[in-house]
Amino acid sequence: MDLVIVESPTKAKTIQKFLSNDYVVKSSFGHVRDLPKNDLGIDTEHDFAPHYVIPIKARPHVKELKQPAEKAKLVILATDQDREGEAIAWHLSQILQLTEENMKRIVFHEITKTAIENALKNPQKIDMNLVDAQQARRVLDRLVGYKLSPFLWKKVARGLSAGRVQSVAVRLIVDREREIEAFKRDEYWTIEALLLSSGATEGQAHKEFAAMLIKKGSETVPKLGIKTKEESEKILQDLDSAAYMVEKVEKKEMRRNPLPPFATSTLQQEAAKRFHMPARMTMSIAQSLYEKGYITYHRTDSLNLSEQSLVQAQQFIEKEFGTNYYSARRFKTRAKGAQEAHEAIRPTSITRTPDAAELEPRQKKIYGLVWRRFLACQMAQARFDATTVDIAAKNYTFRANGSVLKFDGFLKVYPMKFQENELPELTKDEILELLKLVPSQHFTEPPPRYSEATLIKELEKNGIGRPSTYAPTVSTIQERNYVQKNEQRRFAPTEIGIKVNDLLVEHFPQIVDIQFTAMMEESLDTIARGKKEWVPLIREFYQPFDELLQKKYAEVQKEEPVQEKTGKLCPECGKEVIIRFGRFGKFYACSGFPQCRHTEPLEKKIVELGITCPKCTEGSIIQKQTRRKKIFYSCNRYPACDFALWDKPTGEKCQKCNSMLVQKFSKKSEEPQIRCSNKECV
Repeated sequence: MDLVIVESPTKAKTIQKFLSNDYVVKSSFGHVRDLPKNDLGIDTEHDFAPHYVIPIKARPHVKELKQPAEKAKLVILATDQDREGEAIAWHLSQILQLTEENMKRIVFHEITKTAIENALKNPQKIDMNLVDAQQARRVLDRLVGYKLSPFLWKKVARGLSAGRVQSVAVRLIVDREREIEAFKRDEYWTIEALLLSSGATEGQAHKEFAAMLIKKGSETVPKLGIKTKEESEKILQDLDSAAYMVEKVEKKEMRRNPLPPFATSTLQQEAAKRFHMPARMTMSIAQSLYEKGYITYHRTDSLNLSEQSLVQAQQFIEKEFGTNYYSARRFKTRAKGAQEAHEAIRPTSITRTPDAAELEPRQKKIYGLVWRRFLACQMAQARFDATTVDIAAKNYTFRANGSVLKFDGFLKVYPMKFQENELPELTKDEILELLKLVPSQHFTEPPPRYSEATLIKELEKNGIGRPSTYAPTVSTIQERNYVQKNEQRRFAPTEIGIKVNDLLVEHFPQIVDIQFTAMMEESLDTIARGKKEWVPLIREFYQPFDELLQKKYAEVQKEEPVQEKTGKLCPECGKEVIIRFGRFGKFYACSGFPQCRHTEPLEKKIVELGITCPKCTEGSIIQKQTRRKKIFYSCNRYPACDFALWDKPTGEKCQKCNSMLVQKFSKKSEEPQIRCSNKECV
């Protein structure tokens, strides 16, 4: 009997179905060894040797593995093919005291019968370069976190912690917030002409269309070229009694290419955009799909696709849609440090459609996304008939753009937003009728706050973190209360997040430096490729870091926050209650601390909007939060009145249906748009 060990019971169950009774598949339930929880666990005096222990929760699983491992003729370590998986395999070999004679390591990109059989035919040794890279990351992160966190406790507030990658993510969010605060809005105007065609071809109906002012004489009018209302009015005066004539008509075919198949970061981004899924939830669902054999390995930065998968895609597309929908395509990976030996995320079988998959609703959403994205990347371009019309009016030029979908191509399976605008048939020198000129005032917008999707994109662009780190990084900075999501699901730094960031930027600039953090990631990649030793890398970082830390302990004084008096008395000792500042922001505390440790949360003030409830006309609308801190608006007479809205009401009524008008936020703008709350009202 041969023993196969994987990380999860679901993965074990799937693999067991593909193997004969000569194999027994067991699960380690994740990591089996780690650094101790309450101790540094690294010998900084002797080459940073880590002291590994078996965590309490892992001990029963290790015990269950030891007996079958002793009896097995061969122990096959089939953990994931990334650094984490390689490290788990190595730790298992150490705990179970395996030797080269009774141990094999196998890797595969998908959990299918063919992939498992091929892996068993081609066993290999544990890749110690990958193990060293994972070990270096773990040691590096432990040194930063374990050494810096007590410093934050002493200089800012107890319970705080620092992380090598997380601190950089917080800095990005804080820096963006300050960009927004410092932003100065600029006014600008656009001028649109509403025109009517004369019906150039026989039988064609007259049609209204819009054209934007783009030139004055031979000079292009830039986006911010018309800066004031007075300037726009001067142009309108110039155009008084002008004749509008078609100067040029250009027609051409525009093509749109499909997007590449998913890598880890792009899957997280797309799931956040389409389904508002947090990165951690997306990865958990993807993990279950991988372990059940539905998709290939989900922690990857490669865009490679196997030859077999490409053949399957071609056959499926030509059969289901026709040969004109197929277009062979390969993609080049652009991510820094990408492992080209890996594959992109794709379905293990293209014939298993999302509708046919027996999955839970959220699993079906992610599987459908992966399935459609992979299929689309091998489909033909979408084609549009595009028309550009330039219209002369005195010394000014207006332009109208039209676009009509001609052939849907990949859009048939992977819908994406596009705007069709059909222009009337126009001919050169045709005279048009002006219906009206419409001047519009606009203001420039500050850069938007980061969403989960855009933060992950920024981390990847800068080479910070790797596929396995994006989701935990985003979750950790929220759990530590360094950042919070606002109504538009975008990140804003908390007061404590700003304080911690500013302290690190001032005193430990290297830790939160984007380029330095990216350089460390590249060094870890170099270790994984076997071109660098891990101990010299840690030593090069640690010695100056430790010296700086000791210096800062002596130099930096704790900034005592101003204590706000409340006039309240402590119910336990009778001393005055004051407002203090801590890890989770401001709170009530007894002024007799530390002798008296009484604390209370600040009362949450109910936000009154000053709007009468439109349903009962007796209550008023207030702002509230769900258990998950999602903001909504409801009548203060609940449960007597159940009126509620997700979007913030303005207090005005819709002129068409008399429903409440609300503020709607788009992904592209921090400024709200006013819309009717009645979904049936157009």
